[in-house]
Amino acid sequence: MTSTLSTAPTEIAGITIPLAGGHLDIDLEHGDLPVTDLCGFASRRNPKRPFLFVSRVLGRHLPVRPAIMGDIHRRLAAKLPPDLPEPAVVIGMAETAVALGQGVHEAWQNLTCRDDLLFLHSTRYRLNHPLVCTFEEGHSHATSHLLHRPADPEHQRLLAEARTLVLVDDEASTGATFLALADACRTAMPALTHLVCVTITDWMGAERRAALQDRLPVPSHVVSLLQGRYTFRPSDAPPPRLPDVTGTGGFKDHLAPVNWGRLGARAPMPLPPDVLAITARPGERILVLGTGEFVYPPYQLARRLSARGADVWVQATTRSPILEGGDIRSVLEFPDAYEDGIPNYLYSVRAGQYDRVLVCYETPPSTAQQALIEALAAEPVHFNRFEA
Repeated sequence: MTSTLSTAPTEIAGITIPLAGGHLDIDLEHGDLPVTDLCGFASRRNPKRPFLFVSRVLGRHLPVRPAIMGDIHRRLAAKLPPDLPEPAVVIGMAETAVALGQGVHEAWQNLTCRDDLLFLHSTRYRLNHPLVCTFEEGHSHATSHLLHRPADPEHQRLLAEARTLVLVDDEASTGATFLALADACRTAMPALTHLVCVTITDWMGAERRAALQDRLPVPSHVVSLLQGRYTFRPSDAPPPRLPDVTGTGGFKDHLAPVNWGRLGARAPMPLPPDVLAITARPGERILVLGTGEFVYPPYQLARRLSARGADVWVQATTRSPILEGGDIRSVLEFPDAYEDGIPNYLYSVRAGQYDRVLVCYETPPSTAQQALIEALAAEPVHFNRFEA
């Protein structure tokens, strides 16, 4: 993919994608951009949902240039209704839409100059800090989400007085996750009057979309760059085995002591001096890898290196188990960096593909994923300082 997106949508109707566990049928209702620019398709190792819409613009399962990520953030932010009442809270869904949520939040601030916006993201990691709510993502590989209360008293006020809630996810297929989070947040936001569901690709179809809006607790909008519908026809193939992706549930404060968004943010955290000191040669091909939920600061680093003339791509490791095939061209598996003992993955990246690979961590140096680092001859980059 180039560093710019096409401006002309393409029409797709009645397309069938053969996958490991069956056939995915899709129809496009409307697209601001060609569906082939926005996503591909793959097979999950998940018997509850054996198919996956693989985003080409998210910077998660496939590498993407930071300029394209920024363009997606701005396009989505520009679609938010202009008269949404203040204050407003933007929530990104872990783990896939953490960077997307913060990117939409930052782009919305830049477009409107609003000073009443608060960003939070859900997490699968428990901190020794009060919770706003928990909610379930029923079809996911790891179903339980936590939303921690903001740490700053002013951020707590914005949350309690919020009249607008903006929920951000990378794709919507049934709307169930939006509904679960909106219902879970309702008690913490008694003044809420407006809700916006934001996603890159919306596969709910007109009937599911209308049903979602009827069930949401306040009047709502659904914002996306593509609207369509899908059906999945399972085959007789044996269902895939889902690996352990749930973790221990223990507190992670010692691994993630800095608030990069889990405890609320009005603006992105400045990058630390050691990270700002990283340099790049003009034209140098660099892959900047986020790890798990730690994705927006690596994206900030990628933007910085790209502005200095390097040929930069962004991606992230994930706990989402996907089969090789379709748009997933290779699979690397290695232990997680949060002492949960669960497998993590990196997709469609091979040794020697880039001049440098920077693997970015919020966790201590002792958690660096040596199998990943050795496989790609990568450099670990630690964003937080830890006492020896």
